[in-house]
Amino acid sequence: MTFIETLILGIIEGLTEFLPVSSTGHMILASAVMGIGRDEFVKTFQIAIQLGAILAVLMLYRDRFFVSAEIYMKLAVGFVPTGVVGLLAYKTIKHYLFNPYVVSATLIVGGIVLIVLDKWTGNKRSRYAAAENISYAGAALVGLVQCFSMIPGVSRAAAAIFGGLLAGLDRKQATEFSFLLAIPTMFAATGYDLLKSSANIDHGQWMVLLTGGVIALVSALLAVKTFIYIVPRYGFRHFGYYRIALGAAFLLYAITTGLQL
Repeated sequence: MTFIETLILGIIEGLTEFLPVSSTGHMILASAVMGIGRDEFVKTFQIAIQLGAILAVLMLYRDRFFVSAEIYMKLAVGFVPTGVVGLLAYKTIKHYLFNPYVVSATLIVGGIVLIVLDKWTGNKRSRYAAAENISYAGAALVGLVQCFSMIPGVSRAAAAIFGGLLAGLDRKQATEFSFLLAIPTMFAATGYDLLKSSANIDHGQWMVLLTGGVIALVSALLAVKTFIYIVPRYGFRHFGYYRIALGAAFLLYAITTGLQL
């Protein structure tokens, strides 16, 4: 991977990780357009640079982690379903589903879901004072729904937000809880992938991962602040329209160019 390719993918990761549009899906599509091979290192890169985005949430929401130890327990409950399913399905998902055709289809389907979700949550009020007040059952529900995000293109953020809304949070709170739950989820996913792949990563590739992670951190700081401002005011439908347009456009591109899986 060249520096320009690393820069572009790092920016894409940071800007899209916490939006309901699928950062992994965007990186798979961008990699296909730029002609970047889909070898094991590229797949690891697309997962590992999420660490940069995680640090952005830790910086912006650090105060939430010093209020009560209960937030750690609720995040653990929310993480367990995703952790178990991810451990069992990791190899299958990475081998068979990391391709642009799957991403295009899930972007379109997810876009339709977001548009419906936007109408359903228009006047929805929370039963909780803050995101971290969610019940343990609610946290578990978010974790279960988040499992669907292991399919590239679904979007971890979108799945977690949907789960939060089902659990009784309002739009802003569901979005914030998805940010917080991203920390153990993405740390585990990245750590597990690096553990499996580290023996095959050379010094130059480690530098590529570090560079991509730093770039993702900077762009994620901007994205998180912007998203938390937009959601309570404008909802999710515009992200749904964007997903459908992107998925359809890339599907057309893939078919007309004969792009291989």
